[in-house]
Amino acid sequence: MANRGPSYGLSREVQEKIEQKYDPDLEQRLVDWITAQCGGNLEKPQPGKQNFQKWLMDGTILCRLINSLHPRGKEPIKKIPETQMAFKQMEKISQFLQAAEAYGVTTTDVFQTVDLWEGKLYLLMQHGSSPKDPNGSGEFGSNPVTILEFTDEQLRQGQSLIGLQMGSNRGASQSGMTGYGMHRQIM
Repeated sequence: MANRGPSYGLSREVQEKIEQKYDPDLEQRLVDWITAQCGGNLEKPQPGKQNFQKWLMDGTILCRLINSLHPRGKEPIKKIPETQMAFKQMEKISQFLQAAEAYGVTTTDVFQTVDLWEGKLYLLMQHGSSPKDPNGSGEFGSNPVTILEFTDEQLRQGQSLIGLQMGSNRGASQSGMTGYGMHRQIM
C-alpha cells in the first residue's frame, strides 16, 4: 500500500467515489469463492478493503486460484515460491495476470500489478468458470468466454481494410503550413 497523507479537493472526491463503489458483500463472496476454489485450506482475511488487499498482495493466493481453474498437471504456474521480497511478489501477480489472459479474461478486464499494491483494486475478476462456486449461484462463472473463429477467406479480406479508428490520409497535404516562428494570417 502506498504511504500517502490525506487527500484534498478533487483527489479526495475521487477517493470517496472509489470507496463508495467498494462492496463488502462482494468481498465476502469473493473470499468464500477463492477459498472454496483453492481447496478451503486458506486462512480467510478479516473483513475490510485493506485486509483483502493484503491477503492477495503477495500473489500466492492468486497463483493458486488460477492453477485451480485448470486440470491437474496443466497448471499455468508451475512453481509458486513463498517470499517476502516485493519484486518477487509482484512477479507472481504478473504471472497470474498473464495466465488469466490466457484463460480468456480480456485485457481490458484485467487489473495492473500496481493497482493491487496501491489499493486501487475494487473488483478482482468477473470471469471464472468455477464448478466449486460455494453458493451454487453461478455468479462468478456466469460470464462465458467467447472464442471467435474466422475462416482463411475472412482473414484475407480483413488484411486489405483500413479500420476507421486509424483515420485516413485522403486529401492530406502540407499546403498552408508555415515554418516555425512565422506569423499566421487569421481572417
